[in-house]
Amino acid sequence: MKRLAAAIVACLAMSGVAYAHHGIAVFDMNKDVVLKGTISNIAFINPHSYIYLKVVDQNGAEADWRCEMRAATVLHRSGWKQEMFKVGSEAEIKGSPAKDGTNTCYLGEITLADGTKMDRYGQLAHAEPLHPVEPANRPMTIANGDPNIAGNWAAEQFVMSDPKGQAGAFVPLSVAEKLKPGEVPKGMRPIAGGRGTEESFDKDSAKKPPMRFPPPVKLSAAGEAAGKGFDPMKDNPRFKCKSTNILFDWTFEYDVNHITQTADTITMKYGFMDIVRTIHLNMDKHPDDIKPTLSGHSIGHWDNGTLVVDTVGFAPGVLAAFPPTMYSNKLHVVERFTPDLKAGTLTRSYEAEDPDYWTTKYTGKDVVRITPTSYEDYHCDDRTWSDKGVKASN
Repeated sequence: MKRLAAAIVACLAMSGVAYAHHGIAVFDMNKDVVLKGTISNIAFINPHSYIYLKVVDQNGAEADWRCEMRAATVLHRSGWKQEMFKVGSEAEIKGSPAKDGTNTCYLGEITLADGTKMDRYGQLAHAEPLHPVEPANRPMTIANGDPNIAGNWAAEQFVMSDPKGQAGAFVPLSVAEKLKPGEVPKGMRPIAGGRGTEESFDKDSAKKPPMRFPPPVKLSAAGEAAGKGFDPMKDNPRFKCKSTNILFDWTFEYDVNHITQTADTITMKYGFMDIVRTIHLNMDKHPDDIKPTLSGHSIGHWDNGTLVVDTVGFAPGVLAAFPPTMYSNKLHVVERFTPDLKAGTLTRSYEAEDPDYWTTKYTGKDVVRITPTSYEDYHCDDRTWSDKGVKASN
C-alpha cells in the first residue's frame, strides 16, 4: 500500500508534464472510429509511431489514414516490433478521430491479419519484466572498486489506466495492473483531454495549454521577466524535437538511458532527445573557461556508495513550460545517484538553484532500473504537430 501511495504521488507530480508532451489534445476522445484496411506503411519513430492504412468504404472509395501509436522506444520496451506490421496485410483499428477532421486517428486497439490483438498500452509476452529483478552475472564493482553502474537503465513505464489509452489516469505500469480499466486512483484526476474531461470537449485545446500548474520554483523579478512572451505551445523545446534539461529528460519519456564507466569518467546518454553528459571523476573543481551548454560541466565523486555530481556551466534554458519557468547561466545542480545493484535500481535525488531567476530551490527524486531493452538513439521525428499529411511516408 505504501508503494502504491508513493507511485500515485509521483503520478500527481508528472500529470502536467505528461500531457504537455503528448498529442492527446488533437484527438476527440469522446468519439470512436473503426477503420478496416490495408497497411500501407509503418513508422516506428519518436515521440509517436504511426501506422498508415488504406481504407476502402462501402462505396469502393479509397482513403488514406494515419493512426498514432506510442513512441518507438517504449513500444520496444513493451515487446512491440516493427516487423509485426506487414505492409500489404489487413488490419482493423479502433480508436478516436482527430478534432480537425483530417484522416488521422489515435490508436486504441489494433487487430492484425494473423488475429493478434493489442491495446495501445499492451505488454507483449516477450516484453521486459514488469517489476525490478536482480541482474544475473552482473559485477557489483569495476576494477578500482567503484560501484558498477554501467549499462542500460530506464524508469518504469507510465501508462493510461485504460489499456486503450482513451480514459483514466496516467499511472505507473505496476499501478495500472491493480486498477480496473479507466479507474482513477483516489487523489488523482483523469488525464486532461481524456474521454469525459473538460479539455476533451474543447476543439481548440491543441492550440493552448490544458491547465495551469503551480510553478516548480518561486521566481525573482528577473525570472518572471525571462518567461514573459514564452508560448508553451510554440516555444516548448520538446515540440521542436529539442532537449529540455538534464533534470526532467532523464526519466521524462521512460526511454532507455545508457551509462559507460571508467575510473576517471562516467558518460550518460539519455534515451530522450539524445543528451550526452560526461561526469569527470578525476577533477576537483570546474575549469574557469567552461563553454555554456545544455548539459553543463559535471564533476563527481563516490561517497559511501553514492555518486555525487556537481554541474554548472549551463546555457540559459527552460525548466518547465507549464507555466513558463526559465533558468539562467547561473543554474547550479547537485545530483546524488545511489545504486542498489542487488535490486537493479539507481535512485537519483537532485537539488537545483538559480540565484538570478529563482528565490527557492528545485528538488526532486526519481528511480531507474536495469533493463534488458537495448539503448537506441531517439531520432526525433514529431509528426503530431508538423505533418498533417496522412499518406504513407518514410
